Amino acid sequence: MPATKRESVWFCFMMCFGMVMGMTVYNLILNGAISTITIGEALLEFAIGFLIAFLLDLFLVGPTAKKTALKLPFPKSNKGYTILAISTCMVLGMAMCMSVYGLAIAHLTGGYDGGSLMRSYFLTFGKNFIMAYPLQLIVIGPLVRFLFPKLRTLLIN
Repeated sequence: MPATKRESVWFCFMMCFGMVMGMTVYNLILNGAISTITIGEALLEFAIGFLIAFLLDLFLVGPTAKKTALKLPFPKSNKGYTILAISTCMVLGMAMCMSVYGLAIAHLTGGYDGGSLMRSYFLTFGKNFIMAYPLQLIVIGPLVRFLFPKLRTLLIN
């Protein structure tokens, strides 16, 4: 989809924006905070989460996921398989990393119950993954792949 490094950064920006927005709302609902959090707090939580996700996507998870996905045994000539493989690796990597972020935030804000850290991590990862994977495959991924070519001239030039 993106042809240059600059386009890749914008594509990453759009994808991260949509995914972090969706996952922020999901986690606020999941944790019962959607009705108690202020708009300012929600925007701050989104901004911090977006910045972390964007940097992870650009420098760690994105490159690793693409290399891993392209090593998997599937016909590389099929664009759908390639998108599915990269999306799956991206969601796995981001869910792993952002679940650590979520646990850290829960600990800092007093929302961590103090139970087993591994158990809490895997529960958090599972809850994040079951939302992030369909969100990526069904909503955000197709939306960004639809909008990106239309916005390419506005964003990149």
